[in-house]
Amino acid sequence: MNLTALDWAAVSRLREIFLEGKPLRRAYWESENDLAAYDLTLGERIGWKWDAVLTELKARNWSPPPGPLLDFGCGSGIAGRRVVAAFGPSHFSALHVHDRSPLAEGFALKRAQTAFPKLTCERLKPEELTATTPLGTLLVSHVLSELPPKDQARLAALASRAQCVLWVEPGTQSDSRALIAVRELLRPDFAVVAPCTHDAACGLTAPERTEDWCHFFGRPPWEIFTDSAWSEFGRRLGIDLRSLPYSFLVLQRRGLPSATTCVQGCSRTLGHARIYKGYAKVLTCEAAGVADLTLQKRDAPKLFKALKDGEAEPLQRWERTGDRIVPIDG
Repeated sequence: MNLTALDWAAVSRLREIFLEGKPLRRAYWESENDLAAYDLTLGERIGWKWDAVLTELKARNWSPPPGPLLDFGCGSGIAGRRVVAAFGPSHFSALHVHDRSPLAEGFALKRAQTAFPKLTCERLKPEELTATTPLGTLLVSHVLSELPPKDQARLAALASRAQCVLWVEPGTQSDSRALIAVRELLRPDFAVVAPCTHDAACGLTAPERTEDWCHFFGRPPWEIFTDSAWSEFGRRLGIDLRSLPYSFLVLQRRGLPSATTCVQGCSRTLGHARIYKGYAKVLTCEAAGVADLTLQKRDAPKLFKALKDGEAEPLQRWERTGDRIVPIDG
């Protein structure tokens, strides 16, 4: 990051808008300089969340179906570029961008065309938003809090036309709950690829789970912690660089040959484990539902330490006796 070229005022203004989390009536990009400053800082942090999601999908040996890619609410285009880079530009027939701001669409297109000169990159035609024809892969990133309910409904309708949906949001309770609602709305026609280990109803919709939410924590590149520019960024904006919470959802239309519906026998840890003297409490999700379970340190000292350090893999296989768990793999 080049601090001498960074417009701190633009970054601070955008940060305040995002923290408010209120539906917006107009685009907040005032200049291309806004987009450049965002792409370098706040956008890059969103890119790290996408990296975490894409790393997991590739570890599952999963990829979206070939065809066009639509980056909805593209902003600076960070999501589209991360996905194309992860699966390769030859996997997609085109990258389309859409944003309420023509300025953002232009910026996203220029960055994508520079990064992937052989890939067709273009604006989505306005009539495509209201058409009934199928879409390819739809990307949605950090938009739910900006949309009023009627626009959220329109976005869900757009998603219902896609062959595949990759959706990343901040790891807040409200955004996670909104994403769960999208999951349940689309589940009849879509297989749930991730983050779930099952294709059943979300366990967090149970009446006793209304205070819990589905969120995870990405791992920023270790290099940023020795980078004075990133340190200055965190100090000026009051951001803990170690914390990278996110929620996500990946769906694929039922009937497609490569659809993945579950990770057999796995449970998924939601959020951070709560660490106590000699044991940890973990909120886990599996087909049977969401449960608060206990791992004794003496039963799995390596996993206990990984949970304590925030480095444990979110997918685990347990042997369970009541609410006590032991990892099958040691």
